Amino acid sequence: MTSPRFAFELHATDGKARTGLIRMRRGEIRTPAFMPVGTAATVKAMKPESVRATGADIILGNTYHLMLRPGAERVARLGGLHRFMNWDRPILTDSGGYQVMSLSDLRKLTEQGVEFRSHLDGSKHMLTPERSMEIQRLLGSDIVMAFDECPRADRPRDEIAASMELSMRWARRSRDGFDAGGEHAEGAALFGIQQGALDEDLRRISAEKLREIGFDGYAVGGLAVGEGQEAMFATLDFAPDMLPTDRPRYLMGVGKPDDLVGAVERGIDMFDCVLPTRSGRNGQAFTWNGPRNLRNARHAEDTGPLDERCPCPTCASYSRAYLHHLQKSGEILGAMLVTEHNLAFYQHLMQSMREAIAAGRFAPFASEFRRGYLGTG
Repeated sequence: MTSPRFAFELHATDGKARTGLIRMRRGEIRTPAFMPVGTAATVKAMKPESVRATGADIILGNTYHLMLRPGAERVARLGGLHRFMNWDRPILTDSGGYQVMSLSDLRKLTEQGVEFRSHLDGSKHMLTPERSMEIQRLLGSDIVMAFDECPRADRPRDEIAASMELSMRWARRSRDGFDAGGEHAEGAALFGIQQGALDEDLRRISAEKLREIGFDGYAVGGLAVGEGQEAMFATLDFAPDMLPTDRPRYLMGVGKPDDLVGAVERGIDMFDCVLPTRSGRNGQAFTWNGPRNLRNARHAEDTGPLDERCPCPTCASYSRAYLHHLQKSGEILGAMLVTEHNLAFYQHLMQSMREAIAAGRFAPFASEFRRGYLGTG
């Protein structure tokens, strides 16, 4: 029997926290889910089989970076992104909008789309909703993101409102462009992105327009762009509730472990962030007792594991003293081992949240987590 193109099953709720399952042709995704970021067709310092071994069901690829190098058409000629990078499970690709918007001095925004210069060689490119859909189709993405603009939350309200309205017009064009994708559209899913920064009324308008268009899943965009955790949580107190309950809710670009717990508490189902891999390369490890800087001299003769509660290969086989030595020496193995641990820790955290929700004990789990991780009740 052919597996479904996309189906979301909600298995249990506990307060606003939800656990469920996304079924797709390339595999199942347990929610809440954390997606390791494979920006340029690689999760940095990790082999794909090692990423899967940490418990990851899905990874994220980056439309902007892949369109510039090696090029979406080349990836398609080589059999698609899955074959190219040896990952046979689902891949979500972002639309490229966030990266283009961050190039404020290298781009020109119009109703049609965004003209920008490559940060690699200065060459000119035009990214529109239609071209973003085409690139993601060429890559062979399983979950395609609508093309949007992501303004900073500290911009004037009228600018944020105009940006949101533009993103909603682009969402309609993304829907049409995706649906014209033939065989790819028949096997993939399209997510819309709610915008509106921290403004409840703008978020509501955005959600209404997205629901009218209709998507397989819905992302909460425009957060984790400098507004701080308190403001982000205040927005998440209302933003996810505006989105359909029978579709996954994806918080883009988040975040720290305590961000994930707080967002799940508020009804989010999916996450991605470069933090566990970037921190792993810089010697910062995430543990149940909070982050640890392995470059710190206090680890130099510590024979204990990185995290006593972690079952990952790094914690099973290597001491903090050795990891400290690798980091201080600039050895590549140091980045590999700490990255592997961080990704395993994130997946262990997600699994623990899924189990707590299913057991109806998410609130005590969250409180216990914060006591250990943040030193608070």
